[in-house]
Amino acid sequence: MKKTLFTILCFTFFGVFACSSDSDLSPAAGQGNPATGNNLYPSYNTNPIAADATGMSSSAVQLAAKIKLGWNMGNSLEAISGETAWGNPKATKALIDLVKANGFNAIRIPCSFDQYLANATTAKIKEEWLARVKEVVHYAIDNDMYVIVNIHWDGGWLENNCTEAAKSATNAKQKAYWEQIATYLRGFDEHLIFASANEPKVANATEMAVLTTYHQTFIDAVRSTGGKNAYRTLVVQGPDTDIEKTNKLMLTLPTDKVANRMMMEVHYYTPYQFTLMDKDADWGKMFYYWGANNRSTTDTERNPTWGEEADLTKLFKSMKTQFVDKGIPVILGEFGAIRRTNLTGNNLSLHLASRAYYLKVVVQQAKANGMVPFYWDEGNLGSNGFGIFNRFNTSVTDTQALNGLLDGLN
Repeated sequence: MKKTLFTILCFTFFGVFACSSDSDLSPAAGQGNPATGNNLYPSYNTNPIAADATGMSSSAVQLAAKIKLGWNMGNSLEAISGETAWGNPKATKALIDLVKANGFNAIRIPCSFDQYLANATTAKIKEEWLARVKEVVHYAIDNDMYVIVNIHWDGGWLENNCTEAAKSATNAKQKAYWEQIATYLRGFDEHLIFASANEPKVANATEMAVLTTYHQTFIDAVRSTGGKNAYRTLVVQGPDTDIEKTNKLMLTLPTDKVANRMMMEVHYYTPYQFTLMDKDADWGKMFYYWGANNRSTTDTERNPTWGEEADLTKLFKSMKTQFVDKGIPVILGEFGAIRRTNLTGNNLSLHLASRAYYLKVVVQQAKANGMVPFYWDEGNLGSNGFGIFNRFNTSVTDTQALNGLLDGLN
């Protein structure tokens, strides 16, 4: 996802592949390791080691069941021009301790790598950046938290290039990066999960087939490094990480020589007018309120016309039917709604109540349908922000939203 601190763009959803015997989602035949033999970059799988199952006993389904509620450390390690470039301070152990103390037992760490190259010609990632990523991962895993590390928007080199023309070059970069990342982080046990990408832009079956090769390259690169990576649970993204597109287009899955270690990821920002829209458009107006019991009687043009409880339930149930029920856990990698503190009086009170209720229902329905929810927090504590935690003084700033999330677990 590409987001600055004050400008928010829509995300979609993740997809994972792990096929059970009764699944309609069969691995694509003869897929192998596609389009990576062009030798654009040297191999970075320079010291593969023997498979090590120590601390890796959980299947993807068992691992998903251990994750209660997740939090995104957004606009930090994926920020373009440096970790603090989008308005947040450097991540600290104290921040992770705060997140853990307030009910989250998992963290998704969006990461950028393309801007941290020691040599662009060879796609060599700077070791000091890999060390920084590892340091932040340690903050969480040392706290007995689960961690998802991905290659996020990262300038769009993958997610904006799901085309036949770009396939060979993109697969080469995907292979080079994941061989390095996987090798450097190989020592962590099952608390660490890798995710192939973020929100790959896909519009049709042809582009979906290209995306599947990128995920296949990711899987093969991680597995090839050996050690605990031979058993690590891996996450792949559906088209646009959108629930409807994923159900329609993601009909075949990459292959994995290790059974039952794949997850699917999607994101949820529906309805857009409530969760992300920050100014009216000619096609529609912003929604300030959400939920059957949160209708305004004085500001009726801001009541939603779609995307409330029934639509949410239908969409989440579709993921359960197509993936969860077939043994493929689903990570709800991002969700949330902006806080419109530019409102005043009763309108503000009703909006904030609506927002807390929205977060509660998303968590409730995610859990009811076997999905693992990760709240999107990009650190913005002002209007149109998602921030719950003040990263500068390590405190809770949005207790109402936090309580909404936690209420969804009950």
